[in-house]
Amino acid sequence: MRIQKLLSFIIFLFISSNLFAQFPLGVGRKFDQTKETIVSYERPKEYIISKITVSGVKFLDPNTLVSVSGLNVNDKISIPGERISTAIRRLMEQGIIEDVAINITKIEVDKVELDIHLRERPRLNKFVFKGLRKGEIDAVSEKVKANKGKVITDALIKNIQLTIKRIYVEKGFLNTTVQIKQISDTIRANNAALIVNVDKKSKVKIDDIQLVGVNELPDWKVLSKLKSTKIKAPLRIFTPSKYIPKKFEEDKQKVVEYYNKQGYRDAQVTSDSAISTTGDNIRIVLNINEGTRFYYRNITWTGNYLRKTKDLETILAIKKGDIYNPEELNKKINGIPQGDVSSAYMDDGYLFFSCDPVEVAVDGDSIDIEMRIREGKQATINRIILNGNTKTSDHVVMRELLTRPGQKFSKTDLIETQQTLSRLGYFDPQKIEPKPIPQADGTVDIEYNVEEKPSDNIELSGGWGGLQGFVGTFGVVFNNFSAKNISNLKKWKPLPAGDGQRLALRLQASGRFYQTYSLSFTEPWLGGRKPNSFAVSIFHTSSDNRGYQRALEKQYGAAYASIYGGGGGIYSGYFKNTGGSITYGKRLNWPDRNFSFNASLSYQRYNVDNSYFIPGFQKGVANDLSMAFVVSRYSLDNPQFTRSGSQFTLNATFNPPYSLLRSSPVTDKFKWVEGHKWMFDGDWYAPVVGKLIFHAKANMGFLGKYSKSSDFSPFGRFILGGAGMGLQNSMNVGADLIGLRGYDEGIVHELSLEESEKLRTSDGSVTLSRMGGIIYSKYAAELRYPVSLNPQATIFVLGFAEAGNSWGSYKDFNPFKLRRTAGVGARIFMPAFGMIGLDLGKGFDPIPGLSNRGLKTFTFSIGQQIR
Repeated sequence: MRIQKLLSFIIFLFISSNLFAQFPLGVGRKFDQTKETIVSYERPKEYIISKITVSGVKFLDPNTLVSVSGLNVNDKISIPGERISTAIRRLMEQGIIEDVAINITKIEVDKVELDIHLRERPRLNKFVFKGLRKGEIDAVSEKVKANKGKVITDALIKNIQLTIKRIYVEKGFLNTTVQIKQISDTIRANNAALIVNVDKKSKVKIDDIQLVGVNELPDWKVLSKLKSTKIKAPLRIFTPSKYIPKKFEEDKQKVVEYYNKQGYRDAQVTSDSAISTTGDNIRIVLNINEGTRFYYRNITWTGNYLRKTKDLETILAIKKGDIYNPEELNKKINGIPQGDVSSAYMDDGYLFFSCDPVEVAVDGDSIDIEMRIREGKQATINRIILNGNTKTSDHVVMRELLTRPGQKFSKTDLIETQQTLSRLGYFDPQKIEPKPIPQADGTVDIEYNVEEKPSDNIELSGGWGGLQGFVGTFGVVFNNFSAKNISNLKKWKPLPAGDGQRLALRLQASGRFYQTYSLSFTEPWLGGRKPNSFAVSIFHTSSDNRGYQRALEKQYGAAYASIYGGGGGIYSGYFKNTGGSITYGKRLNWPDRNFSFNASLSYQRYNVDNSYFIPGFQKGVANDLSMAFVVSRYSLDNPQFTRSGSQFTLNATFNPPYSLLRSSPVTDKFKWVEGHKWMFDGDWYAPVVGKLIFHAKANMGFLGKYSKSSDFSPFGRFILGGAGMGLQNSMNVGADLIGLRGYDEGIVHELSLEESEKLRTSDGSVTLSRMGGIIYSKYAAELRYPVSLNPQATIFVLGFAEAGNSWGSYKDFNPFKLRRTAGVGARIFMPAFGMIGLDLGKGFDPIPGLSNRGLKTFTFSIGQQIR
């Protein structure tokens, strides 16, 4: 029976093989044919391809597909054969095809026609995110949106998964999982959507960082260099604890760099590990090999023929026994503007100078350095190339350059030019890039790349103020104005710009009761050849409470107006001030190029009747004719966020000495104001560590008179307190408004005995808030840290401590009796509005007799730095 079954099975296989030899059929990715065609898999036959067609495609190019398959018309192939299998494999390897079949459509003798039939993979139409909040979906969509429209492949899905996971790994969610499911689009043919399921899980925080092998340096110092890898703590806000592998690798390098700076040149992180603790948190173990601490021994110089060794040693300022610090050494060779070794050569045209410090001996913990100098030849400037000034005219930029064709190359000039362009305010300081381009003939081209930023300011507000009627403010400052193009309407965008002139207009009104108008124009290069500036300004201020009194009477009756409107008292008068000035300025080359001098002539006319605006002058007409002289030095590297440099200003203002010219005293002593006024302002900036900046400043001033018989001028006094701007909108009496955060506006003042007597019979709070002193001093210190240096919104935070006071007489002046305050704040610079300041301060020396003791926690300023 078994033999019979075996014979029956063999006969069945024989019949089956003959049957399939007569009618072969390829399925799916196999070779196929029509039913009329007989192909034997056992006896392949050679054919010449006479035609190739492609079917089933909607988006792919048929000719490209044929080319990828490797099959060509007139090729000789065997059917069945390897060429067909290879063609199918090559098409599938592209990853954009889901299924392929190659069919015979026709055979004539030794010629064959083939059809490549395929089914394309669908294209990605949209994402559906699950497990994320709306804000997170927007952020993730932005990262993966470039994949829309692409053919969905395994590689595409994998890349999307990795991209999304990377987003959350960088935020500390190391265990994030991303699952993607493909669903067909029922509306669009051959399209599909991806359902993306994101499970962030918990953020991985660091419970502890254990340092192994740290013996020579304090642990806290080493841990402080792990800027982005911090142990979790309740009060950690700005750098929250999270473990990000990429940041951790960067932090390890920072640790090594710190050791190198301390003389441990062979220090290295030998290993590290992240050990799971409670929940998803980890503990990091960092193994450090500190190595030996090295010191400088002998420093020798070779190749220096133009500069004496002694002079170079003085510039380098490194002595035998100093801690070995390669970074500091390189900085003293090439990294300190106007104070490094390279400047000693490059400021004299030696652009091709180089200095290579080479370790020539290591003996124990001592290292000998040989400074190998190549002086090269002097280079002169050939061309100046300017790129990126799309709004500002070329001549405005070119006239500010200290590097001119034909001059010898100077590194210091290049750096100072970069700072000068930054001070203009027309370009993003972070994008100003001077680039020396050496030429084959020994000259150098200098290319300045700049990027324009908005530099104009606008102030616009309005509303209805009840009895006052319309209340509004309109102010514009065009810092890059062009007067010569006023007649060219094509240049109005919205006003002609590009010539570096400044036009400022401001209008403010509070119905009929208060108006102020001002207009100023500045030409920074009078005549266009020298940096001599010319400015002219006019203004008018009027505050008339008589109209307010009449409005109250009309609306509520005479009794009400008498009680709440002043009743003919100090609230029912008027104040008017009209004036103008012309100013001439000049840049100086001595003591250095950062100095400038200004002289101005100004006139103001005050018309006052029964007004409290100016203590000591409630009625009458006063004329103020004065000359002012200002000497200043400005070397700040960036006007928005200053990292280094200083600014000092000495201002002296003089009225004519009328009292010395008159033979007899006059009854109207303020008809022509006289006296002199002196002010000093100083600011100094320096980096502390990283991006942290220290800012120190001092301000002081005093009024003087020409004779003992005359009184101090009631105008131009020093009003201290608040943001130094709150009173500026309510009067214009030439007063200097000085901020002192932590106190109310204008109330920081030490009363003299005479002032105290006067206040006993008047409204003390009102008078004191506008008293002003004849002498003041103020000192402040800040620590600043940048949050964003984007030119559209420069943001930095700060902590401050300051102290100041003003006095009404010299005999009461005490430089040690100051009102102290401290706090924190933030600054936001936006081109359209200028500098916006927010401060929270606490005053430590309350002022007796005032509501809230004169203290004010919150201070707001706009359009200015607090002076």
